[in-house]
Amino acid sequence: MEYFVEKPHILQKIGGETLRQDIAERAKVEGRYILENGCTIRSAGEYFDVSKSTVHYDVSMRLREVDEALYAEVKKILDKNFNEKHIRGGKSTKEKYSREK
Repeated sequence: MEYFVEKPHILQKIGGETLRQDIAERAKVEGRYILENGCTIRSAGEYFDVSKSTVHYDVSMRLREVDEALYAEVKKILDKNFNEKHIRGGKSTKEKYSREK
């Protein structure tokens, strides 16, 4: 499936602030991508060619305001990834030092 964000610069009123429509749509697209692929924020950032900080802000802050149901589903995956982070880091370190020997 292709994930594409059109860039109309229409403003959308969300809460007390105005959010550009393209940014709101980007947050939704990133959220759907993470949900459908179960991927990490880092890999989503690489896929969309944006920083992991941008993806994190989009799916943890903006998505909550734009699509609360999608946010709740994405949050489950982000929490799972957060809880597994130390395991993946340990495996990477082990592999790194086993290659150096």
